[in-house]
Amino acid sequence: MPAKKITVLVADDDPQLLRLVSRNFQLEGYSVLTANNGQEALNVIHSESPDIALLDVMMPKMDGFTVCEEARKFTAMPIIILTARGQDHDKIRGLDLGADDYLTKPFSVEELMARVRAVLRRSQMTQVEVKQGLNPVITVGDMKIDLAQHQVLLKDQLIALTPIEFRLLTYLSQNAGRVVTQDMLLEHVWGSEYSGESHLLQVNINRLRHKLEPNEENSSYIHTKMGVGYIMPVVPGEEI
Repeated sequence: MPAKKITVLVADDDPQLLRLVSRNFQLEGYSVLTANNGQEALNVIHSESPDIALLDVMMPKMDGFTVCEEARKFTAMPIIILTARGQDHDKIRGLDLGADDYLTKPFSVEELMARVRAVLRRSQMTQVEVKQGLNPVITVGDMKIDLAQHQVLLKDQLIALTPIEFRLLTYLSQNAGRVVTQDMLLEHVWGSEYSGESHLLQVNINRLRHKLEPNEENSSYIHTKMGVGYIMPVVPGEEI
């Protein structure tokens, strides 16, 4: 039985870019869905459940930020935000709203394909780790991380995480009691090509902290070691 094709949604109001990107994805064996405005993109995500979405920031009817924010209410599907060159605040905002990665325009088709492969690979890694025999359930304090089900329960309440947030939390919990450097986290969660992308890590760590403890100013589960990295206490809340 042939493997199911990966479906990618490309959302951009530039028809020439849509044709170019769609054709290249098709040549690589992907199934492609397109949308030329934000509302259409959100409708496609809801009805077709693509495996990954590429969202341009500037689209009519609904911008890429809003699409990302709305999509995160019902799916953990990987999302890449497409931003204009030099708009660093757009990158940060997209990550804050739940995007997994960003790509700056103009970009080469090869760079786009590499980013998509990397994001898809990361979203599938946890299941591979389970098959390799790692402990399928990790418990830290009142938190249980179920690798097989890709779920996090905190005080028996389900916490909705994106694939990136889940991998961050899993890696920190597997190293509970030890400091994990920023470079170690970037390489393990994103890949070696993301070395030095500290803002990418910081935004996702902050979002993860807020999901775990939305009303706490100081996280019990993820502590910052200034200038080094992060540590998850073996006993949540303890000083390290």
